[in-house]
Amino acid sequence: MQRQLNLQHEGRYFDLRAIFDRLNEKFFRRRLRGYKVVWGRRRKQRPKEYFIFGTIQEEDRVIRINPRLDQPFVPQWFLEYVLYHEMLHSVVPDEVGPDGRRRIHTEQFYRREREFPRYERARRWEEDNLARFLR
Repeated sequence: MQRQLNLQHEGRYFDLRAIFDRLNEKFFRRRLRGYKVVWGRRRKQRPKEYFIFGTIQEEDRVIRINPRLDQPFVPQWFLEYVLYHEMLHSVVPDEVGPDGRRRIHTEQFYRREREFPRYERARRWEEDNLARFLR
């Protein structure tokens, strides 16, 4: 039997719906409609080499954010960056490379991502704090 997914947007420290709505208005002119933005389910074991901050499932219009980001040491502006990154996937088209592989992080995607006001700061924070999520 499949476990029930946690489809809630309110965390202990952050409300993803409120953040999504602000970002949608500020950066996307409220064009992202019908999206659910939720905390993903907690995993029993943590990955040792990589950490997935968020995902988007475009077919179902669901953005899932890793629940380990719902902690007091995570700055809200970093969470906003992660959510902005996932939201960009809905407006920047994928490309097919010369090798026939689908690319979701294209030059256009990276250009738009760098437009996030705290982009550099968020990338530095991610680099400096990644180990906290991998332990």
